[in-house]
Amino acid sequence: MLISIAVRSIVVYLFVILAIRLFGKKELTQLSVVDLVFILLISNSLQTAMVGSDMTLIGGLVAASSLFIVNWILKNLIYKSKRISETIQGSPIMLVYQGKVFQKHLEKAQISLDELEAAIREHGVKDIEAVDLAILEVDGNISVLSSNFSKKTKRHRMQKSLTSSD
Repeated sequence: MLISIAVRSIVVYLFVILAIRLFGKKELTQLSVVDLVFILLISNSLQTAMVGSDMTLIGGLVAASSLFIVNWILKNLIYKSKRISETIQGSPIMLVYQGKVFQKHLEKAQISLDELEAAIREHGVKDIEAVDLAILEVDGNISVLSSNFSKKTKRHRMQKSLTSSD
């Protein structure tokens, strides 16, 4: 029974990672209220799938331990393998280069021009033309280089919904 809890917990963990990746939640640096509610509801709906009818302390500890172990293994695989890292986390997306906006990249990241301009202003840069390089990092932050590539700032990205694609 306890092995079954561990296996189900690992399957649920991998399912949630895959679902988030497929539905495009690229950034978790700032959660909106909708994102938080969604995460809470998903976790509640999947609890029974992990522990089944075993609502004991041991059952919960086995589920939690399984999640910690598989998370540790996955983090190590991401660290050691660029291919696994890109598959799970995605790749950085160049949004601006030498003042030129890459519209297709904005569309891919589902970032509007208004959102990009706001993010650039948060970095202390007046307008897009003054940006040498802006990149949407895999963690959801936007890095901006300006002043002939010598001034670098990195700020958290604006809130986006869980259904944005990468």
